[in-house]
Amino acid sequence: MTSNQQQPDRVHRPPGVCIPWEEKVRELPRITANEQLVRKTWEDIDALAYMYIWHLLVSS
Repeated sequence: MTSNQQQPDRVHRPPGVCIPWEEKVRELPRITANEQLVRKTWEDIDALAYMYIWHLLVSS
């Protein structure tokens, strides 16, 4: 890497998370329903994605 190129900033995320809810909720329109249910659903799906990625990495 040359001196005029910059490394991207590191993203700090908790273990087992691809995209934290706090980051995802900013991309969504205002939630008018049960936000806790939407959050739990997002976190469950995100955890499955994380496990899938790790499965691909270790099974290769």
